[in-house]
Amino acid sequence: MKLLEQVAAACRVRHFAPATVDVYGHWVEDYLRFHFRLAGRWVHPRELREGGVERYLTHLAVDRDLSASSQNQAVCALVFLYREVLKEPLGEFAAVRAKRPQRLPTVLSVAEVCRKLAAFGRYTPKSCALALSA
Repeated sequence: MKLLEQVAAACRVRHFAPATVDVYGHWVEDYLRFHFRLAGRWVHPRELREGGVERYLTHLAVDRDLSASSQNQAVCALVFLYREVLKEPLGEFAAVRAKRPQRLPTVLSVAEVCRKLAAFGRYTPKSCALALSA
């Protein structure tokens, strides 16, 4: 059985969603192709281990400018590959990780709320709340 088929079978045995099976297969295939382009030959993941995972994840963050959530998907797929399919859990690896954008809450000051409420005049509290939340 080929490696990608083994990944799909291991996912199905664990009752993963079909979309997860497809995504994990995609990340494993992309990982193998990345190392094929580097080495000029197919390299089995057992030969790559933590160093190969680090190079690939750094490539995703730096060269492909991948989002943090997509990079996390790739990490989960590769950890699954090594732990569940190859039965050789990965040790520690330190790759460059994509940064999640910082989201700051939008909060109105007391003066801004007073101005907005004064502008509503005779409207009902419900319509004021709807307008303020938009």
